[in-house]
Amino acid sequence: MNKTCAVILAAGEGTRMKSSKPKVMAELLFKPMIDWAADAAKEGGAEDICIVKGYQAQILEEHLAGKYKTVEQAQRLGTGHAVMQAADFIKEHIDGDVLVLCGDAPLMDSKTISNAYACHKQSGNGVTVISARVAEPFGYGRIERDENGSLKAIIEEKEADENQKKIDEVNSGAYWFNSELLLKALKTLSENHTDSKKEYYLTDTVEIIRSSGAGAGAFTAENPDVVRGANDRFQLYELNEIARKNILFSLMKSGVSIPCVDGVIISPDAQISADTEILPGTIIKGKTQIGSGCVIGPNSLIDSSVVENGVELNNVQLYSSVVKSGSHIGPFVRIRPDCVVGENVRIGNFVELKNARVGDKTSISHLSYVGDAEFGKNINVGCGCATVNFNGRDKNKTIVGDNAFIGCSTYLVAPVEIGENAYTAAGSVITEDVPDNALAIARSRQVIKDEWVSKVRPYRWQKKEDKND
Repeated sequence: MNKTCAVILAAGEGTRMKSSKPKVMAELLFKPMIDWAADAAKEGGAEDICIVKGYQAQILEEHLAGKYKTVEQAQRLGTGHAVMQAADFIKEHIDGDVLVLCGDAPLMDSKTISNAYACHKQSGNGVTVISARVAEPFGYGRIERDENGSLKAIIEEKEADENQKKIDEVNSGAYWFNSELLLKALKTLSENHTDSKKEYYLTDTVEIIRSSGAGAGAFTAENPDVVRGANDRFQLYELNEIARKNILFSLMKSGVSIPCVDGVIISPDAQISADTEILPGTIIKGKTQIGSGCVIGPNSLIDSSVVENGVELNNVQLYSSVVKSGSHIGPFVRIRPDCVVGENVRIGNFVELKNARVGDKTSISHLSYVGDAEFGKNINVGCGCATVNFNGRDKNKTIVGDNAFIGCSTYLVAPVEIGENAYTAAGSVITEDVPDNALAIARSRQVIKDEWVSKVRPYRWQKKEDKND
């Protein structure tokens, strides 16, 4: 497609959401509705996008971070008025076509958009409405067709008679327009507006274009859910359930095993390869990538991370990090951002990593903290170890060489470096570098005091035992 653009309406407050954020910032599977709409527009063929902001516009601007052009609708005077704010943007694409989408209808998909555009161009229409047939059309504008099946009118619920209310084909609120004809229609809409009308309706531009002699059509989407929006939290929940099941079903068709869907929520932007198994209670967020042959869960949270082939994550929280092939992690492990876990690593229960690099075949089995550190290959870290990386002012780095052995309850006080093949004795507090092949012992010498118990007051249990004797 050439010379296409999109205007996305995102100015609404959404009072029934009871939120301090713009309505379109409400999330569907952890992704704001505005991002669903923008991604669908891009994937559906729109080359340039303009977003009409309004309520709490600064929040939306910060989220978009300059990714798209924005215009502001200071007064919310209807959908037609919202599109008027983007008139200059549409003029920049005067020789092409413009897609208009509702930012709070996140289930409008790219396939529907591209198919509707193909119909729009093939029919030579000035406007093509995207419609759908639904089981319960109440509240939607009805698509009325003439005897030839062409679009005759869009009848709003309050204006429909009894026969028109029986029509099950409804307006989705999404349109393809010829840019030049839309601009002319918006000008006519403005000129014909009276004080008695409180809002400008975009649906009126369809009639204006149709009356001018240009073609007006309706493309019926295969998926009836494209018309669904969210006006309150319950409707948002319903959309989440629809989207969640769609994604899980799609993953299963591609070869991902999900034996029980209870509590499984997966981002639409996540990529999971075949032969991976997702267990109950697992949440996968952001643009996470998971390889094949993995077992993820139960009760794991993976956020914006890369997990290579053959990895097991059992009760793991993994944030913005990389886990390489063959590693087994968990249960009850937290991996904070900017970590890289090497191949065939073993990380056991109650371990936390933060800004750490862990080399291949290293084992950190239990009850340990590794932060701001580089651990090499084939290292064994005993129980209860920690890198002491913060001195109250600065974060300092710990480096441990290949094949080192870190004894139980060792504290590595950074900045410090442990050489290759080096050992630290259990219970040591290491404050100085340890050379290659050396053993470091940093603890007080054990002292034995003979007959100590007889010289101090006996414990209660000892006294009680004596009485029983």
